[in-house]
Amino acid sequence: MTKPKKSQVMKPATAALKLDVYLPATPQEFQESLVSREELDELQRNPPQWLSDLRRDGPHPRNVVAARLRVSNSGLARAGITEALTTAQIADLAADPPEWLIRERATHAETQREQRRLQELQNDAAAEKITVPAKPAKAAKPAARRKTPTSRGGRSPRR
Repeated sequence: MTKPKKSQVMKPATAALKLDVYLPATPQEFQESLVSREELDELQRNPPQWLSDLRRDGPHPRNVVAARLRVSNSGLARAGITEALTTAQIADLAADPPEWLIRERATHAETQREQRRLQELQNDAAAEKITVPAKPAKAAKPAARRKTPTSRGGRSPRR
């Protein structure tokens, strides 16, 4: 007899992260209850009005702000952007980009180009079946010597 499957649950912070929403902006009942996998799937398939509004207007979590501004999370931190931003604030920054945003976009674009280049090299190497030499094996330790009756202190065993 098998036990009925228990649904996995997650903390509200994890669910908010998976839904790409800013947890403090979610309804109080969402913040205070555990979310099952089934509930999360249902929220993704049929988002309630509050979820649609949050996704459209914000405030947005850092990863969403960074993606919309086309910079990295680290770039936001270097610029001193630590709070969640609304869609309107993001649009204002994008419309008249400050110097830090222009610089961080260039840095982010260069990093992405380099990552694509390295990925292509890996793909080419895999396609050509070029093998990278593995680390040389460590030398085997010498076998431990067995103690013989004469090696116990120099005396031979009695017979």
